[in-house]
Amino acid sequence: MKDAKFSTKSIWAGEKEQLAFGATQVPVVHSVSFGYDDMDEWYEVAVGNKPGHIYGRNTNPTVQAFEEKIRILENAEAATSFSTGMAAISNTLGTLLFPGDRVVSIKDTYGGTNKIFTEFLPKQQVEVVLCETGDHEALEAEVAKGCKVLYLESPTNPTVKITDIKRMAAAGKAVGATVVVDNTFATPVNQNPLDLGADLVIHSATKFLGGHADALGGAVCGRKSLVEAIYHYREINGATLDPMAAYLLLRGMKTLKLRVEQQNKNAEAIAEHLKTFDLVEEVFYPGLPSHPNHQIAKQQMKGYGGMLSFAVKGGVATVRDLLPKLQFANRAANLGSVETVVGPSRTTSHVECTPEERAAMGIPEGLIRYSAGIEDIEDLKNDLSQAFQSLHTYVKK
Repeated sequence: MKDAKFSTKSIWAGEKEQLAFGATQVPVVHSVSFGYDDMDEWYEVAVGNKPGHIYGRNTNPTVQAFEEKIRILENAEAATSFSTGMAAISNTLGTLLFPGDRVVSIKDTYGGTNKIFTEFLPKQQVEVVLCETGDHEALEAEVAKGCKVLYLESPTNPTVKITDIKRMAAAGKAVGATVVVDNTFATPVNQNPLDLGADLVIHSATKFLGGHADALGGAVCGRKSLVEAIYHYREINGATLDPMAAYLLLRGMKTLKLRVEQQNKNAEAIAEHLKTFDLVEEVFYPGLPSHPNHQIAKQQMKGYGGMLSFAVKGGVATVRDLLPKLQFANRAANLGSVETVVGPSRTTSHVECTPEERAAMGIPEGLIRYSAGIEDIEDLKNDLSQAFQSLHTYVKK
């Protein structure tokens, strides 16, 4: 498995050990508990001296297969899973940070993450410093003052800003910080933060890993000692991944590379297409040479991702009229699925934030997040064209 290519790993990794009864697919093990006739064996499994399972909140065979697959795809020592992506983020920060600690991050993290930084951690007497995304000098200066955790997200949700992970990881390591990177937008197809120096990588598995918008889940991969500590926090706090969700995520990950490579191509083509409409003020996509950190993205990413966003003239009023005219797009608060998904940040990534908070993060109310699906690109381009043309006709009336 070590020498196998990515697509082969995405299909085979982590599964053989969990197969049973001659099945070729990992079974969904719904059992809450696992029984033992031998009391000594039960004890050895319970205290971790012997492999096995005792209770579903702790571990499960189907869930274990998912964890092993993402571990291998991210080149990690260990991995653990969660009920949602936000559970992965909150449990990781809850494990690593204590009153009196200091965490440095960027302003453009996902809305839920930003709420942890601005609302919850300060209540726990954790000092939070949020720097302008892309200002590497400011980040380095704050990290140099000392911090327990350096938390990054690249590309960011929803404005797809880029941070130099290798550079920032070196800055974090210099002060003994644990470097955490949310890799949800990039996926392990396009980017491997651990190979760039990060200690932990986080995924909302709900998005690209599953790819079909039918299962919630999260994952953390990285250094074994850190992952074991996060697992212990999770097993006590109970944000356990459901076995059925784990099965759906496993099934989705078999086509991860195929899907993401098509989404990369579609997103880049859509980004170029959007620049042709006069109602579009700005297009945000790291694959565009005009992106402020295009060169950094080019260095650390193998593909630029299936996510982009664009700002329209007229703000919310234009968004309200434009989106319902799209025929090949779900208007929903999700991303990374095989279908194209669109929505404004005010109802998706940063719905928890006020307009003032979104403005402070550089997110205009007229910003549309566009998750490219795997549809035929000409259909997607034509769909956008007819929607904008209809809008012009409507405006002229």
